[in-house]
Amino acid sequence: MAEIRELVLLIDSEIDDELTAIAESIGRDKLALAREALLEWIEDQEDIRAAQEVIARNEPTIALEEVERMFGLES
Repeated sequence: MAEIRELVLLIDSEIDDELTAIAESIGRDKLALAREALLEWIEDQEDIRAAQEVIARNEPTIALEEVERMFGLES
């Protein structure tokens, strides 16, 4: 298991109120929701970085419509 470290995060009252309301409405802990949101943001950044690397290689691509046709997935 990874080492647990503390992070102090200051947020304005409006964000705190919204987070509290959401946490209460779904029966979750406010801190757990903030941690989950941060993890999702980190994953999004990793995906963006990976996509940028692929784009930078400037390799030939296949249009989605062509892939769908190749696999019989046309709508």
